[in-house]
Amino acid sequence: MVHDESLAREMERRVAELGFEMVELEQAGSKARPILRLYVDRPDSQPGQPGVSLDDCGAISRALEPWLDAHEGLSDRYVIEVSSPGVERPLVRTRDWERFAGAEVAVKGRQVLADRAKRLEGTLLGLRGDEGAQRVALRLPNGDEVEVPLADIDRGNLVYRWERGGKGR
Repeated sequence: MVHDESLAREMERRVAELGFEMVELEQAGSKARPILRLYVDRPDSQPGQPGVSLDDCGAISRALEPWLDAHEGLSDRYVIEVSSPGVERPLVRTRDWERFAGAEVAVKGRQVLADRAKRLEGTLLGLRGDEGAQRVALRLPNGDEVEVPLADIDRGNLVYRWERGGKGR
């Protein structure tokens, strides 16, 4: 399916009007049967705290459907899937790298990052530098601090550590 940037921008605006944040929109399927996978969150969500609920996802889907039904160029056989980004939320926008400073993150690049590896994990220290030359600052598990150009990162996400122990384990 061809990526429709105007659809994504308008969907982001409408999601914001509903009081939520569009994390990511995946456009899949075919022109005849497009699939729109919309990942949403609360604008003030924090790692380890409850984010969007199943009821929230249903309400967002129902609110968007009349607009999508009338959207020029979108097959009436579209499918919309609205869900939470999950505990390992992707970091997509510049504001995500600032908002989740202090959280544990993983970053992946096509090339080796910070002369170390294609995938790094560590504590996000924030975003440094000016627009166009921004760098993601990380504290690695060994205590080293590195800066990775934002442009070199293909994918970044929060890292969730599952609790070990407890009853029945």
